Amino acid sequence: MSDAPDTASLGEFTFECGESIPELEIAYETYGEFTGDNAVLVCHALTGSAHVAGGRRRTDTAGQAHAWWDDIVGPGKAVDTTEYHVVCANVPGSCYGSSGPPSTDPETGEPWGTRFPAVTVGDWTRAQRRLLDHLGIPNLHAVVGGSVGGMNVLEWTKRHPDHLDRAVVVAAAARLDPQCLALDAIARRAITTDPNWAGGDYYGTDARPTRGLALARQIGHVMYLSKSSMADKFGRRSAGIDSGRDAFEMDPAAGFFPYREVESYLDYQGEKFAERFDPNAYLYLTRAMDNYDLASGYDDDADALAAFEGEALLVSFTGDWHFTVEQVESLATALRGTEADAAHHVIDSDHGHDAFLVEPDRLGPPVADFLEAGVDGKAVSDTAETDDGDEFAPVHTSLFSK
Repeated sequence: MSDAPDTASLGEFTFECGESIPELEIAYETYGEFTGDNAVLVCHALTGSAHVAGGRRRTDTAGQAHAWWDDIVGPGKAVDTTEYHVVCANVPGSCYGSSGPPSTDPETGEPWGTRFPAVTVGDWTRAQRRLLDHLGIPNLHAVVGGSVGGMNVLEWTKRHPDHLDRAVVVAAAARLDPQCLALDAIARRAITTDPNWAGGDYYGTDARPTRGLALARQIGHVMYLSKSSMADKFGRRSAGIDSGRDAFEMDPAAGFFPYREVESYLDYQGEKFAERFDPNAYLYLTRAMDNYDLASGYDDDADALAAFEGEALLVSFTGDWHFTVEQVESLATALRGTEADAAHHVIDSDHGHDAFLVEPDRLGPPVADFLEAGVDGKAVSDTAETDDGDEFAPVHTSLFSK
């Protein structure tokens, strides 16, 4: 297959906000042969693309642009493309080929910008369902996703419970907590207060709000790491060079103090991200994530999940404070009162939220076993202890059978 994703034109699309666009374009990639009952939909995280696999692993995995889950998806890997037909679609509102703020409004011939309708995780799910209809895939063996992609999976279990047999929710929760909401709000304000943002109408100009986007991404990187991983990776060490300071204006006193490795890392990551991602798309996607609430329209999370009668694997990481073990256990508790079979697999990790991208050797076995054998898979049935000694055992059918 070529490096460029395929694109499907899916006709007029009305978003949950009530606004419509005349033609929804969805960029997608497929891997493996379709046999009728082996389709697996992979939902990407915040800044991911349709290019989930098929390339060299990158060191900046949190960027997620290129083959972002290549260690998990592929021949002989956890999501084995010799066994499964894998589909990954770039969500509406993004900037990697699907309709979003930087795409062209066919009525004006100009980029949509902030005139593009507000998007939700529900819109992503509806767009994916329409794409699968276009591809002739009525039902899915599984839907798999991490971070906000895991929220996308939850929306599938709520909105289309009869269309998937298994759900894999990795490092995700039913909703964001107030601390994460606050940090995302600051990140968006870093973009919208950049003078070059110009109300979102920066397309076709020489100036883009790259500094604001870089700052937003720096905040995101801090959210994705843990205290332990930052201490191990950077400590308080000086970077030994000051070239990275050129990216941002510094106060006069800065020259007296060291330019630390953690600052250098954030400056580099922010700068590289701003070169490839669209600032307006970042605003749209973070708002979709922040707005998501599994229980919306229902009495509670359990009520939202009640119609799903398949099997679910929930995976959490002990060092992840973006979506904590406790938040994932809350999802497991909600599933205990349904007809679904579920397991909560806890991985002891110091890598923070990034663990779902950088620890494929720990994540791969339970995912592979679950896709093959459901909650009875051997690797799924392992237990793990949290840092404070509390043990979270998998949630098995026997714990909540009627």
